[in-house]
Amino acid sequence: MPVETKPPIASGLPEPAAPNVTEWLAPEPGPSAVKWPSPRCVELAHSKLATLSLAEKIGQMTQPDRGQLTGTGDVEKYLLGSVLSGGGSGPTRNEPAAWLEMVDGYAKSARATKSAIPLLYGIDAVHGHNNVQGATIFPHNIGLGCTRSPELVERVARATAEEVAATGIDWTFSPVLAAVRDERWGRTYEAFGETSELAELLGPAAIRGFQGPKLGGSPTGILACAKHFIGDGGTWLGKDRGNAIVDAQAALTLHLRQYQAAVDAGVGSVMVSYSSLNGTKMHAQRGLITDILKGKMGFAGFVVSDYAAIEQLPGNYTEQVKSAIGAGVDMVMGAKTFQGFQSTLAALVPKDIPMSRIDDAVSRILTVKCEMGLFDAPRARPPLSVIGSPEHRTLAREAVRRSLVLLVNRNDTLPISSNVSRLLVAGRNADDIGNQSGGWTIEWQGGSGPITTGTTILQGIRRAVGPTTQLTHVRDGHGPAGTEVAVVVIGERPYAEGNGDRSDLSLDPEDVAAVKNAKATGAKVVVVLISGRPMILGEVADLADGLIAAWLPGSEGAGVADVLFGSEKPTGKLGFSWPKQMADLPINIGDSHYEPLFAFGHGLTYP
Repeated sequence: MPVETKPPIASGLPEPAAPNVTEWLAPEPGPSAVKWPSPRCVELAHSKLATLSLAEKIGQMTQPDRGQLTGTGDVEKYLLGSVLSGGGSGPTRNEPAAWLEMVDGYAKSARATKSAIPLLYGIDAVHGHNNVQGATIFPHNIGLGCTRSPELVERVARATAEEVAATGIDWTFSPVLAAVRDERWGRTYEAFGETSELAELLGPAAIRGFQGPKLGGSPTGILACAKHFIGDGGTWLGKDRGNAIVDAQAALTLHLRQYQAAVDAGVGSVMVSYSSLNGTKMHAQRGLITDILKGKMGFAGFVVSDYAAIEQLPGNYTEQVKSAIGAGVDMVMGAKTFQGFQSTLAALVPKDIPMSRIDDAVSRILTVKCEMGLFDAPRARPPLSVIGSPEHRTLAREAVRRSLVLLVNRNDTLPISSNVSRLLVAGRNADDIGNQSGGWTIEWQGGSGPITTGTTILQGIRRAVGPTTQLTHVRDGHGPAGTEVAVVVIGERPYAEGNGDRSDLSLDPEDVAAVKNAKATGAKVVVVLISGRPMILGEVADLADGLIAAWLPGSEGAGVADVLFGSEKPTGKLGFSWPKQMADLPINIGDSHYEPLFAFGHGLTYP
C-alpha cells in the first residue's frame, strides 16, 4: 500500500523521517495523441545549436523578470532567450496596448542578436490573462475542478490563450496539477482538487486549450506549463515550499501520474516545485527530473525552474547552479541576478557541468520554439478587442455557475424567486470584485475592491430581481425586520502562495456576525462562501438555510446570481473533502477514517 505520511494538527511537532525509498516508480507512458518533436524541428534545433557560442547557449537558458532589466536592449546585450512578467510586473500603463508594445520591444531586441533566435515571453495567466486590466477573469481551478468538465476547461484555456496572444505573450505558467492533500496550503485554489484523477482529467484539457490540438497547431495557441513537479500539494501541514513525505508508490499514485497525462497531451514545458520531496529539494532531484520525467515518461519539452528557486538549494551559489542544472533544469527563472547566473554557469562548463548537458537544455528550448512556429513567419495575432470581450465574459459566467456547489438547501430555500418581496444582501464579499477574484489578479497577491472590471455578485443580484423587489444592501447584515430572504456573501480576502498558508481555516468573526444579524431579521438565510478552499463553517453550517460554495469566481459575479435565482441549476460537485473542524485536517477521500462535513463529490441541485 502507498504510504502518505499524514501529520497531526499540532503544527509544533517535528516532521517524521522520510521513507527509505530504494526505487522510484514511473507511470507507463500512454498512447500520446501528439507526435512531437517533429523531425524538422529536431534538425533545426541541431543545426542552430552548432552555431552558438557558450554565451549564446547560456542566454537561452536564462529567464529574468522584466523588472530586473534596465530596458528592452538588455535582451540583446545578455543574449536572453526568455523574459517573464511575474505577478504585478507589467508596463507603467496597465492596459492591453501597453502590454503589446512592451512585449514587442523585447521580441525586437531578441531578433537583433547575431543568432536572431526568437524570444519566449512568459506570464502567470492562471485564471484568464489576470495581470491585465480589463481582461476576463475566470474562476480559479478549484472552481473548475467542481465542474468535472474537460470540455469547459478546454474552452476557458482557449479563451485565455486568445487574450494572452493578443498582447504578444506566448507562454503561460499553467496549469497547476497538484493533488492538494491539506487545505491549509495557500495555493489550494490553484489546483483542481485533492485527487490525482481530477488533475489527470482536467490538466490535459487545459493544455489542449492553451496550445491547441498540438504545440503550434493553433493560430492563437500559447505554450502551456505543467506545474509544480512534483508533490507541491502534499507537503507536511500544507506548508508552501515545504516537504512532502511519501513512499514511491504514493508519489506515483498521488503526485506523478497526472504529469504522464500532461506529457501524453503534448505539454511543452514543465516547472519544478519549490518544495522538497522526502527532505531533498525538487530542484536537485536528478532522479525525478532527468531519469523519470525526461527518461521513462518521455517528456520532450524543456524544464523551467520556479522563480529564484535554485537559490533555496543547499550550498553557495556555485553549488546551487551546479545542482539544479545537473539535475535537469533547462531554464532558470528569476535568478536573484541573472547576470550572476550566467557567469556562474559559464565558469562551471565543462569541468563541473558537461557541454552535453548544456546542449541538451538548449536543444529542448530551441525545439519547443520551433514547434510553436516562432522561427517561421509571424502569425496574425488576435485583435486586442478579444481581451475582456463579451464572448469571453459570457463563457466566464457559464464557468461560474457550473463551478458552484450547492452544499445545503433546507426546505427548498433555493432557488429564490426573482419576485421576492423583500431581499437583503449582506456580507463583505457581496460587492467586492477583488475579493471574489482572489489572488493572482492584477497583482500577485490580488487585492480587495474595484481592482478590475466586471460584475460583482451584488450587481448580478440587482439585475436578476424583478422590479417589485425591495432590495437592501447592508454589509453587516443588520437588515430590516420582515426581510423574506437574506443572501450573505462571506469568506476570504485575496492571497497568493505562502502568504495564504493558514493554521486555522475558521470563518472570520465578522462573517459569522453578518450571518447571525441577517438571521435575526427573520429571513431565510442563504450563505454564499467566497474562498480558495473549504473553510471551517462552525455554527454557520446550522444557521444557513441555503449554502453555496462559490470559490473564487472571478470577474463575472452574475453567474452566482444565475444559480441563486434559478435561471440555471447548480451542477458542481466537490473536488475536496470538507472538514467539520480543524482537528479533521488533513482529510481526503480514501482515508481509513473518513467523516467529513461534506464528502468529496457532494453537490445538490434543484428539482
